[in-house]
Amino acid sequence: MVLLQQDKQEIINTYQTHPTDTGSADVQVAILTERIKSLSGHLKTNSKDHSSRRGLMKMIGQRKRLLAYIAKHDRQHYRDLIARLGIRG
Repeated sequence: MVLLQQDKQEIINTYQTHPTDTGSADVQVAILTERIKSLSGHLKTNSKDHSSRRGLMKMIGQRKRLLAYIAKHDRQHYRDLIARLGIRG
């Protein structure tokens, strides 16, 4: 459920907009997406873990707000990002 430091660093390197970028909206969305995937797998085997389910819902809401921010400022960048992440069907 927790991302290892090296995995997190790989995500940051992939989605950063400039060499010192570690917290832009793109990077945050990418990290949240990985955490959501991990937690979803956990919940498939532990269906009665309601506290983790609540945490998953909070992460999904946070990612949704960040994606709305990106979409509001640059629609094409938003489309490219969700295509790279493989979300929104």
